[in-house]
Amino acid sequence: MIKQTEQTLLEQLRITEFEIEHRKALFGITETDCMNLKKHQDLVDKNLETIVEDFYKIQTNIPEISLIIGDIDTLGRLKSAQKNYIIDLFSGVYDIEYVNNRLRIGLVHKRIGVEPTLYLSAIYALKTLIYELFARSKLTVEKGTLIQSLEKVFMFDVTLVFETYIRSMLSEIEMSKEKSERYAQELEEKVKQRTQELEEIARVDMLTGLINVRYLDETLTKCLRAAERRSEPITLVYMDVDDFKAFNDTHGHQIGDEILRAVGVAMLNVSREDDHCFRYGGDEFCVVMPNCTEKHAQDIYVERLKKEIHLLHEAVDVTVGIAQTGPLSFLKPHELISQADERMYIQKHLKPETKISTSKKGAAKKSSGEV
Repeated sequence: MIKQTEQTLLEQLRITEFEIEHRKALFGITETDCMNLKKHQDLVDKNLETIVEDFYKIQTNIPEISLIIGDIDTLGRLKSAQKNYIIDLFSGVYDIEYVNNRLRIGLVHKRIGVEPTLYLSAIYALKTLIYELFARSKLTVEKGTLIQSLEKVFMFDVTLVFETYIRSMLSEIEMSKEKSERYAQELEEKVKQRTQELEEIARVDMLTGLINVRYLDETLTKCLRAAERRSEPITLVYMDVDDFKAFNDTHGHQIGDEILRAVGVAMLNVSREDDHCFRYGGDEFCVVMPNCTEKHAQDIYVERLKKEIHLLHEAVDVTVGIAQTGPLSFLKPHELISQADERMYIQKHLKPETKISTSKKGAAKKSSGEV
């Protein structure tokens, strides 16, 4: 795509010599009109200084225009440009160079903040001064004919200037639109990112780093559906920290939290990529293991898990219940959880009562970081 800075105003507006002739025809500008204006160039040149001075006396009395002009140096440059315009106006030659100068004038007016109303009022003031000159002078053609010829060229010029106004405004609108779209896109990305962060915060149990129990039913349902489609087994491991309540009551919640964190870390360390580890609540945990048999879960997962827990916290032990469903028939999510829970309680009743040391010495050891 070609940049605007690599094109002339004529190219940007697609104005060719053919287009210029077409526009002149639309406004009825004929060779006679050009000759009428050319014949009176000397008259205008002799009164050029007066016309320009009177014009800017009118303009500088308008507060908005006076504010735009700003200083005497700018006023001097504007007077010089206005003289050149009036000379061109009576040159009788309205070719591609003339058109390009009109387009540039329009662009400059837009950039410095001259509103269309102010521009039109300035054109009216200039026409009035020139018509007054015609009224005071002896003309070689009928005054009405000359004024009509000049009106055509003024209209021709005004349309060119307004095209640059419109072009510039459309460019500003397009830029604003692009900025708005970029901002909206960036905002959408930030909202999406923040939403994901919040979802992750809600999804994860902050103490253990495991998935929050509120996502268990949803996750297990998805895993069961996938297992049914593939005719694969799925196993749920349900576990409970032995004698946790007694230990927590004796040594305080801080040490209890350390134990729960140790169990969470151990679960994540030994889990497969497809496994889903949950903190079920309190000191209870569970793992959804897709494409896994009960025996595999017991031999590989549970045994490794217990060793990992002992490495992190040597006095901690867990009781585990394991339930498999599939690959031929499948339990519902709550049925699978209930079955694993029941088996965990059966195993717990078969164990000796105390698995975690409740001595002050043992507690101090855990608190000091020897885990």
